[in-house]
Amino acid sequence: MTQKTQGIKKAVALKYAPDISAAPKLIAKGKGRLAESIMEKARENGVPIQEDPSLVEVLSKLDLDQEIPPELYKLVAEVLTFIYRSDQKAKQWRGEGG
Repeated sequence: MTQKTQGIKKAVALKYAPDISAAPKLIAKGKGRLAESIMEKARENGVPIQEDPSLVEVLSKLDLDQEIPPELYKLVAEVLTFIYRSDQKAKQWRGEGG
């Protein structure tokens, strides 16, 4: 996820492994060049990027490797739904089925 504030880009990355943790965890965060690097890695690995400035602002206050708090579950679920749908559409476009 990304946010651009006064010309400085911010980015956060979440990882969700339901077999390991109860909620998604913040695995990367940064601003400026670090944010650009996070987004570049996401693109290189086929990870969908969604821009949501308010959610990035809130998530950037968390510590690395911290699970998101319950009050953010709904917002993060919306992002995960977006990612799931994007992934399914990409698979259909590539002819991989779904």
